[in-house]
Amino acid sequence: MKAKIKILGVLLLSFVMFTSCNQSAEKKKPIAETTVLPADKTIKVGEQVSSELVCMVNDAYMGKPQIPVEVNGKMYYGCCNMCVEALNNKESARQTTDLATGKKVDKSQAFIVLLNQQGKVAYFESEETYKGFLKTGK
Repeated sequence: MKAKIKILGVLLLSFVMFTSCNQSAEKKKPIAETTVLPADKTIKVGEQVSSELVCMVNDAYMGKPQIPVEVNGKMYYGCCNMCVEALNNKESARQTTDLATGKKVDKSQAFIVLLNQQGKVAYFESEETYKGFLKTGK
């Protein structure tokens, strides 16, 4: 009987945690409305991706405009309130490493490329470093 009560308690606690994790009592910045653009162009692997179509926390091409987040005069994009909060509060969410040069890159200033059909993106300092990456494979 005690084991059943423990299992029910754990299930109830898990349910509460999972259903409430996307809700926050406090919002740091109001979320701006986004305009949905018609999907008239299919992005192919290896092509440049527009930054507003990328969740910069998940490094994923989303195919539609994301939530804009301005931090220190630079524009970043996230797909949900948790990503917006991460972009506001974590420098690591706003920066990454250029695969070609190994240098730190600010995601808002990066040349963004679709890496695979699953939507994974990579950030480069410039189109030139991306082209160098293609030539060397590094």
